[in-house]
Amino acid sequence: MIQKRFESALQAVSDMKDGATLLVGGFGGSGLPSSLVAALVKQGAKDLTVVSNNIGAVSDGVAALISNDQVKKIICSFPVGPHADDLIDRLQKGTIDLEIVPQGTLAERIRAGGAGVPAFYTPTAVNTELGDGKETRVFNGREFVLEHAIVGDFAFIKGQKADRWGNLIYYKTQRNFNPVMATAARVTIAEVNEIVEVGQLDPESIITPSIFVHRLVKVASLPERIGVSS
Repeated sequence: MIQKRFESALQAVSDMKDGATLLVGGFGGSGLPSSLVAALVKQGAKDLTVVSNNIGAVSDGVAALISNDQVKKIICSFPVGPHADDLIDRLQKGTIDLEIVPQGTLAERIRAGGAGVPAFYTPTAVNTELGDGKETRVFNGREFVLEHAIVGDFAFIKGQKADRWGNLIYYKTQRNFNPVMATAARVTIAEVNEIVEVGQLDPESIITPSIFVHRLVKVASLPERIGVSS
């Protein structure tokens, strides 16, 4: 019998190694796999490359990993906010690297990684600092910059409900970076509010098929937060 459920978030992340590349879903507080991130803070893996839309708050999200000196590189769209002091301090000291990626390009780099597409051309960031040093090519009279796909060793994602095989349903804006990140990692770990038996989910409502989900953790249901973490 296929059984992907782990008894705790800490158990689910226990085999993460130093130097891993980690994809963390969420858009601000919405769809953020907070329990998995908190478990990783306790687990302590270091020298991580973390890919996420934004860094979150000091005690929640990627910012907690940064504050705990577990991150060597962050790839994101929105690195600076009300709680970015620890990131700024480490950037100034040179102990962390930052790669800023336009939001749409970030999503497409992850989607490409999940689809097995190694790279693609986009007009976004042409003739800007974000495009400096990157290969460019002209198509139909317009210049495009080459962007490389992103794949992860692990992905932390959040859904509303799963069956025990790992088919996932998302609640509204949880469906942001989570579905594409689920496809682009060697090991995808999903935290969900409810786990049901196979056949209890409406197949038309399933967004992420079970083939992309390797581990499940049930967490307490909390009100979904909207926008940037505060």
